[in-house]
Amino acid sequence: MTAKTKKKLLSFLFQLLAIAVGLLLIFPILYAISLSFMKAPEILTRDIKLLPDSIQWENYRKALQITTLGRYMINSVILAGVSSFIRVILASLSAFAFAFFEFKGKNFLFMLCMSTMMIPGDVVLVTNYKTVASLGLTDTYLGMMAVFLLSVLNIFTMRQYYLTFSKEIYEASRIDGCSNLRFYSRILLPLSKPVIATVYISSFVSIWNTYLWPMLVTNDDKLRTVQVGITMLNSADGSTIYGPIMAAAVMVLVPTVFVFVIFQKQIVGGMLSGSVKG
Repeated sequence: MTAKTKKKLLSFLFQLLAIAVGLLLIFPILYAISLSFMKAPEILTRDIKLLPDSIQWENYRKALQITTLGRYMINSVILAGVSSFIRVILASLSAFAFAFFEFKGKNFLFMLCMSTMMIPGDVVLVTNYKTVASLGLTDTYLGMMAVFLLSVLNIFTMRQYYLTFSKEIYEASRIDGCSNLRFYSRILLPLSKPVIATVYISSFVSIWNTYLWPMLVTNDDKLRTVQVGITMLNSADGSTIYGPIMAAAVMVLVPTVFVFVIFQKQIVGGMLSGSVKG
């Protein structure tokens, strides 16, 4: 066997393994889609049933009847969309300062920010709730957004991307009389589209899927998010109606999958470009 043939064989086996792992990871999603089209007796049978006997849309109709899923999705879009936008602005401004400015204690301050990543969110959950409640922000969009407006991981990602820029560009712009704000808005941001797309979309998906905080700070049903709304599909007697729940989960999954598929190249490109200083 020649070296070229051996290399092709190894490449084929690697691709085969990657496809197998991909199918294994996506199988629960495919099975949930299949369950969403099944009747209750098919779902609850002891035999393993991968495909429905016939496609029926009753579960989707019930999911929309039992809860105001459309309203919940609008709330999630507002929460995830606005929070992600503000997160991009704050992260980019912080990263700009850490990457281009020179001031005393900069490295210490940056390491202090990074150290907060080691604090689990559940540890400060009660403190955050008390703060939001004391400000009278419960049952408001701002109260739901409060804990999502800044992410140290996003600051780190954007800082690493900005470090790939030559500082001579910044110094030359300063000599020409360009202010920091103008350099940030007119030069830096237009050149940072890949990492901005990465931060925004990854933030949108993570906030869209959050459950605990929106449930904690909202009592008004009109402000519930989709993740909280899905849990309301359980029957009053405590029993679980799997079909409508699976149908609702599929409907909730569609926006995030659509966003990821459309912007997949930007996400990967932004992560790769921000991970290496060149």
